[in-house]
Amino acid sequence: MFTPPFLQPGDKVAIVSPASAVKPEFIDGAGYVLEQWGFTPVPSEHCRNSVGYYSGTVEERLNDLRQAIFDPEIKAILCGRGGYGTIHLTDFISPNEIKTHPKWIIGFSDISALHAMCHRAGIASIHSSMAKQLALFGTDNHCNKALRNILTGQLPSYTTPSHPFNRMGSVTGEIVGGNLAVLSGLIGTEYDLLLPDKILFIEDIAEPIYKVERILYNLRLSGVLQRLKGLIVGQFTDYREPDANGDTMYGMIRRMIEPYDYPVCFDFPIGHIDGNLPVIEGATATLNITPHEAKLEFLHI
Repeated sequence: MFTPPFLQPGDKVAIVSPASAVKPEFIDGAGYVLEQWGFTPVPSEHCRNSVGYYSGTVEERLNDLRQAIFDPEIKAILCGRGGYGTIHLTDFISPNEIKTHPKWIIGFSDISALHAMCHRAGIASIHSSMAKQLALFGTDNHCNKALRNILTGQLPSYTTPSHPFNRMGSVTGEIVGGNLAVLSGLIGTEYDLLLPDKILFIEDIAEPIYKVERILYNLRLSGVLQRLKGLIVGQFTDYREPDANGDTMYGMIRRMIEPYDYPVCFDFPIGHIDGNLPVIEGATATLNITPHEAKLEFLHI
């Protein structure tokens, strides 16, 4: 994986909304935080707009993203919001264009599609909170500070409490992942990020337990699930639990991975929550799980 240049004081950060419409005050608030960090925010032309559910037409969203990618003065791209719509742009941006103009792409949820494109191009990216979280929680929030540290070259290390479903062990490998529903839609394409021999992290919102189970069965039947190096189960939010069969989300996931022996961490703070820790997609990391805690340490990119 190639590491985009880390940011220096005064560097420009584009704010682009490639998917759903976002409240303009969140764009303005994110710009304020970027300024406090010493960067120069550059809101794209349509990032505050609203066209139905989206921030703009496909052409408008694509033009904003392409301009940010091709502009040599832009050193990072902060996505305004996820939701839905990033997939519309994948036909029109090639991995080679991303590789030729490497820069940090920041976001999560629907932005997982952009992370998959970056990975295909061999470029590291940052699965992280977006404009809303920067605007609402400010410069001193621990997740926002972790994002700033990554952008300036400081690799993070996270420690979380033990969970009863955790499986002990230590493993080092490349870490990838994101929103499970979004990434499952890319299975079988050149942007498939649900790959064997990785430390995989997953999260989702408003997906019923049976739909998540269906995706995991796909990964099992394709040989991916059993060949992971490790698994980080993040936050699954806004769904009914238990379901009609008495399953809980974590209970179902635990059952699906029971035949395998790699380390597994449950309830990691990644996902649609206020404390969404940033993860460097494509970095080499060590996942170490003991009876007392789980530690994720990023070694290099």
